[in-house]
Amino acid sequence: MNSNPRIERISSYALDEHLRQPHISALKRFLTERGYASHTVYAYLDCVAHFSQCAERRDPGIARIDETVVAEFIEDHLSHCRCGWPTRSDRRSASAALGHLLLVLRTLGMTAAKAVSRTPLEEELRRFDEHMEHVRGLAPGTRRLTLGIVRELLRERFRDRPIVFSSITPDHVRRFFSRALTGDPVHALVGVLSYPANWQQASLPKALADEEIDRLLKSLDLAAPSMRRSAAIVRCAVDLGLRSGEIAALRLDDIDWRAGTVALRNTKSRREHVLPLPEPTGRAIAAYLKYERPKSAHRGVLVRRMAPHDDLIGPDLVRKTIRQAYERAGLPYTRSHLLRHTMASRLLAGGSSLKEVADVLRHRSLNTTLIYAKLDSRNLREVALPWPGSST
Repeated sequence: MNSNPRIERISSYALDEHLRQPHISALKRFLTERGYASHTVYAYLDCVAHFSQCAERRDPGIARIDETVVAEFIEDHLSHCRCGWPTRSDRRSASAALGHLLLVLRTLGMTAAKAVSRTPLEEELRRFDEHMEHVRGLAPGTRRLTLGIVRELLRERFRDRPIVFSSITPDHVRRFFSRALTGDPVHALVGVLSYPANWQQASLPKALADEEIDRLLKSLDLAAPSMRRSAAIVRCAVDLGLRSGEIAALRLDDIDWRAGTVALRNTKSRREHVLPLPEPTGRAIAAYLKYERPKSAHRGVLVRRMAPHDDLIGPDLVRKTIRQAYERAGLPYTRSHLLRHTMASRLLAGGSSLKEVADVLRHRSLNTTLIYAKLDSRNLREVALPWPGSST
């Protein structure tokens, strides 16, 4: 491992002694194997040595180290440190370093597992999450959003008391909804509220024009960090109509290069789908894998550029990447889902039926696809009635 001499000299003040401890040497191995840069490894180890020295003075014992002890060190000790430690970690770095330490300690069985909350609120949310996953088949992102809203409603109404749903009235929900308009996402609660009619097929789906698609794709040719990853992400959205979560979840084993197909296993409909892999999309993914993807033991296609490389990127980074691509192309858009609408519109313009569009977009119901019927001008002309008094 290439090391930073300056960091090593600073850290050697206490690391020599602490590195002889099994859990500290295990932490160093853990960080190194996950691809962290040498200066980051030594900075984290230095923070852990600082924490260990303070913990020894308080004598909590390794077995009693938990999130509470770590929080006290970060919040109380670091801001008033007078122990003469040669380096001072910021709170963010300290939180990351000590989070890794807790993981290693628990893996080695040297400290207790993280306590699981058993409050009435958390128990109810756990059961509700199981219902959403196993009964309703909702995707993880949808469940997280819904749980966040319901958690705030129940916490406001019951605090730590037992949950009694019969005591929740529409007025309670309306008052919560009014307060939540300051910024919290609350659209999952509108079922008990009065609201204006909003017909499902009332608006046209927005789609990029052909010239805008060309500008977007040409903007991916820049020589800049992570541009090959950006090209692979945008191509998956434009050519395959994949959702952000589906792009983030792609695995190396999902791509059959010989057959020219890609399997989608973590979809919103919770079904497996096999799609043809267009040649431009395959080229973009292959270029990223060959020239830019960091070495990683993870079988995911898109991994973090910064350590730890064994973690996949998430849907939020996919959406951010697409927003940045719009910006580079000079396009006034922000929504990644717009590329999915664009793909559907291009399929219809090319002569595909609504059923074929529904199959490609993996809609569980054809009703979801009907909004695109408004864009199918070729077929709409065939069924349109002539204007009264007109010959055509």
